[in-house]
Parts: sequence; C-alpha cells; structure tokens
Amino acid sequence: MKFLAIAALFAGAVSGLASSHLIPGAQIIPAKDTAALRKVGAHGRKYPDRRTVTIRPSKNNTDDVSDDFLWGIKQANHGGRLLLKKGKTYIIGKKLNLSFLDNIEVQLEGEIKFTDDIEYWQANNFYYDFQKSITFWVWGGQDIKIFGSGTLNGNGQEWYNAFAGREILDSSNTFYRPILFLTDNATRVSVEGITQLNSPCWTNFFVRTNDVSFDHVFINAYSTNASALPKNTDGFDSLNVNGLRVTNTRIDIGDDCFSPKPNTSNIFVQNLWCNNTHGVSMGSIGQYSGVQDIIEHAYIENVTLLNGQNGARLKAWAGQDVGYGRINNITYRNIHIENTDNPVVLDQCYFNVNATECAAYPSSVNITNIVFDNIYGTSSGKEGKVVVDLTCSPNAVCSDIHLSNIDITSPAGSPPEIVCDGIDGDIGVECVSSADAE
Repeated sequence: MKFLAIAALFAGAVSGLASSHLIPGAQIIPAKDTAALRKVGAHGRKYPDRRTVTIRPSKNNTDDVSDDFLWGIKQANHGGRLLLKKGKTYIIGKKLNLSFLDNIEVQLEGEIKFTDDIEYWQANNFYYDFQKSITFWVWGGQDIKIFGSGTLNGNGQEWYNAFAGREILDSSNTFYRPILFLTDNATRVSVEGITQLNSPCWTNFFVRTNDVSFDHVFINAYSTNASALPKNTDGFDSLNVNGLRVTNTRIDIGDDCFSPKPNTSNIFVQNLWCNNTHGVSMGSIGQYSGVQDIIEHAYIENVTLLNGQNGARLKAWAGQDVGYGRINNITYRNIHIENTDNPVVLDQCYFNVNATECAAYPSSVNITNIVFDNIYGTSSGKEGKVVVDLTCSPNAVCSDIHLSNIDITSPAGSPPEIVCDGIDGDIGVECVSSADAE
C-alpha cells in the first residue's frame, strides 16, 4: 500500500508538471502565492499580483533564449505576467511574432538584448514598406503593459559601424536596420520605467495602433566609434495611430526625439527632455506619390531641447512624385531650447531635395491652426540671427499660425529674427521675409 501511495504522489507530480508545460529553468507562480511572488520580485509593486511566469536567463551572449521567451509570453498571456529578473540578461537571436497578445504584463527588471548578427537579421525580420522598415519582433493585440527598471538593448554598435556613410532614405539603400520596439494592430499599450538602449534604427514605431503611452522611459543611443555614430535612432515614430501619449521621458539619440508620421492623431507630450536630437517634429509627411497624409490634434508642453539640429519642427516633403495632406491643430507650449540650430522651423523641403526641385515641385501639405507659445532659450547661431523660420510652400495653405511669448536669442547677434514667408494672416509677432533675414 505504501508503494502505491508513493507511486500515486509521483504520478500526481508528473501530471502537474505536464499540465503546466514547464520548460527547463521556468516557473509559474499563482497570483495568490504572495510569498513566492515576493521572492522573485513580482510582489509589492503598484500593480496587482498576477499569475507570474519566469524563464531561464542566458548563460552568455551567445545563449539565445528566444524560444523560452516566446513560451513565457504564451504562458503569461490572458491575464498573467512574464517577469525577467533583475541582474539577468535574456538574449534574443530569432525573429518573434507576438501579434496574439491579450491582457498581458511584462515586468522587465533585467535586460533583453538582441544579437548583433547582421546577416541573420537582414534575412529574418518583419518588413514594412514605409521607409523600408524592419524589426526584430512585432507586438500586437490588446492590453499590453511593459514596466520595470530594466533595459531593452538593441546592441546597435555593429549596425552603426556597418551603416556608416549611408542614408536611410536614399533610393539605392538596401541596408535595413531593425527597429527596437514595434507594435502593429495593437490597442492599449503602455510602457513605463524601462531604458531603451542602442537601437540599430528607430527606437519605437507604432503601426495601426490605438492608445499607446510611455511614461518615465529613458531612450539612449551612443557609439564607441566616433566615425560611425548612431543614425535614424528616432525616439518615437508612428503610422496610422490614434492616441499617442509620452510623459516624463528623457531622450539622447542623435535624431528625431519625437516624430509622429502619417495619419497620427490625438497626441499628448508632457515633460520631455531631449539632448542631441533633431527635435520634436510633426512629420515628415507627404512622402509617397498621390497619398494623403494627416497629422492633427497634438498638444506638446514642458519640453526641454538641448544641443540639437531642430527644436519645434513641422516637416513635409516636396519634389517630384510626392503626396499631399495636412498638419493641423498643433500646440507647442512652454518649450525650453538651448544651443539649437533651428529652434522653431516649418520645413516643407524635407530631406535632401535641392532648393531648385523644391521650387519646381513644392509641397502640397497644408499647415493650419498651429500655436507656438512661451518658447524660450538660445539658438546655436548656425542660421545667423534667425531663431524662427516659417517658410510656407507656394502650393500649400499655411494659416492660423500664431506665436506668442517668443524669447529666443542668437549668439550671432541682436535682435533675433523671425522669418515668415507665405503665411496667411498675422502670426502675432513681428517677422521678416527670408530675403531680408541676416
């Protein structure tokens, strides 16, 4: 009888293991087991306890745990949480389709790090036609929450080295670099507290996504090779998005700090800090022939922009075979700008299209209902005394553009100048034509 009892207990244990589908090094902790949750670091935070899944970390930088990660995501889906432990690294070396998510949390306390196998990733990725974008993985579904104090590491140095001297928007370019975090067909996505490091290309790209929010996130890209700096490592890009919120976030990346792209609406940015960037831009839009692009309903406040190429910028394409559209109802308020080439700029001759082509084929993107209020600080002096340049395309309507409380100085001399060419109506401050600017 004792043997039968022991056998029954053993069979029960095996059955329990099988029913949980555990893989080596993994653990599934019920939400009610607070002691076990506390032990692994998943209890006592501001979020309610959930069924929590852990997976084994990588043993070294070549130990790919992509399969384990995918297993963990599936186990945590529908109401659970995947915990990636503090002090541990999880190497991802395979493309991952995470488009099936529903009511899931990922608590990132350690580090997710992608391999820098350029040959693999250029052959194995998710591709998007818009600006020939690729990504390591796609997150999709609904009610997706990522939080913690850990790092999402794109491991971009080898990509920076290999891309040196190239341009992403050159028609001949076939060297595509992965985006660090991409959502597609997602609803209610939130990211909080983490660091995003060294993305090979854009850091975040949201596609066909509604209600995405980032709070207290740090985005950084740097190179150890002075001749191969990070390029196109934008903080935020979007395509067909309704509801984009970024708050209390710091960005140091060498390209656009925040740059919603076609058909993005209902944008809210507050308490954003940008260093060494191309600014907080609306656009670019109007790139593709015959296609209408729209960006509208954006409120951006309490932003610091340091040591950059641009500050508050509206940008659209000109040239042959481009599109059309509008940038409408945009407010920039309480913007602190220092040592920036173009503190406030309306650029309707974007990228490397020459002035002759822009004049022959001007932009057809209308710019309407724009407010720049309480913009202060200094330019770099690169554009002389000009601190604001609002030059509207002759093929577009630029109306209801209002400036107030503009206090930007230039080291090139005083008084600072505001350029306004082709703007309909009074902009609220004195301005000069570009022909008269110094």
